Amino acid sequence: MKTSNFDYELPPELIAQTPIEPRHASRLMVLHRATGAIEHRRFSDIGDYLRPGDLLVANDSRVIPARLHGRKVPTGGRVELLLLRRRDATTWEVLVGGRRVRVGTRLELVGPQGTSARVPLPRAEVIEVLEDARRLLRFERPIEPLLKEIGVVPLPPYIHEPLADAERYQTVYARIEGSVAAPTAGLHFTPELMEALQEQGVRFAFVTLHIGLDTFRPVQEEEIEEHPMHSEWCRLSPETAEAIHRTKAAGGRVIAVGTTAVRVLETAARERGVPAPFSGWTDLFITPGFHFRVVDGLITNFHLPRSTLLMLVSAFAGKELIDRAYQEAIRERYRFYSFGDAMFIE
Repeated sequence: MKTSNFDYELPPELIAQTPIEPRHASRLMVLHRATGAIEHRRFSDIGDYLRPGDLLVANDSRVIPARLHGRKVPTGGRVELLLLRRRDATTWEVLVGGRRVRVGTRLELVGPQGTSARVPLPRAEVIEVLEDARRLLRFERPIEPLLKEIGVVPLPPYIHEPLADAERYQTVYARIEGSVAAPTAGLHFTPELMEALQEQGVRFAFVTLHIGLDTFRPVQEEEIEEHPMHSEWCRLSPETAEAIHRTKAAGGRVIAVGTTAVRVLETAARERGVPAPFSGWTDLFITPGFHFRVVDGLITNFHLPRSTLLMLVSAFAGKELIDRAYQEAIRERYRFYSFGDAMFIE
C-alpha cells in the first residue's frame, strides 16, 4: 500500500497552537462505523455515546522534561539534546541539534536558557552515531534525577506558541514517567468528566506506553510495508487484563483512549488472541487489513499526514470513512494535532 494514499492538505491555521479551556470543551467528531454517519458534538458529550459496562482504557505515561541544553567541550558550541530512550543507567539514545557532533565529542550540560544549576551537572560523551541526528550518549552519572531541574518538557515541532503551564501537556491521570510526547487523546479528560462517566457506569483502566518521536514522524518509504517501526516500551497489568476479560464477558465494549492504548492492547493479544499481562517492547505497526482482537471503540485526535497514527485509525474505521471525516473536519474548521479536537469511532 502506498504511503501517498495517506496524505492530505491541511491549512496551517488549523494546527492548534494552544490548548482549549476547559479540556473537555474541545469539539468531538463521532464516526459510526456501522452506518458511515458523522456527528459533530463537544467532548463533554462523550457520555452520550458510552454505555454502562463500557471500559475506557487509557495510557498513563507521563512526559518527562526530555529537552536539555549543552555546550561542546572545549569549544563551547551550543547543542540541544532530546532524550529518546534510556539504554542503561547512564546511556541514552538522544536526538542532537548542533553541528559536527561526532563520536568522541564531549558535552557539558547547562540549565535552561543557560542558567546555572544548583548542583554540578554531569558531562557526556558521544559513543556512537546512529541514524539521522541520533546519537548514543554516555553520561558521567544518571541524568534522570536532574531532569526536573534542568530539563524542559518538549512540545511537537508544529507547536510554536509557548506553553504557560507545562501540566497542560500532561493528561490528568499521567503518573508513570517515560514519554517524550503526550498521549494526546487523553488531554480532553477532566477529573469532573471522568467522575461523571464513572457515575454513569463507565469504568476506567490504564496501560502504559512510553511514547517516542517515531510514533508521530511521517513515513518516508513509499510502500508502507517497508517502514521500520521503532520499538516503544509498554505494559498491560494483570488488573487491566482482568478488567478487559470481565468487560467482554458481560457484553461491554473496550474503548481505547488513544492510538498508544490500541497498540498496547493489541500487542498483548497477539499470542493468545485475548489480552494477557504484558511488559516489554512493542513494534506493532497497525495498517489497513489488521484484525483487531480487543478494541471495540477508539477516542483519538486528528493526525499528521503520512503518519503511522493516521494509518492505524484508517485500519480501525476504514480508509474511506476516515478520508471523508478528515475532509469534513477541514471544512468545519476543526483544530488538528496535539492540542486539537477529538474523534470518537464506534
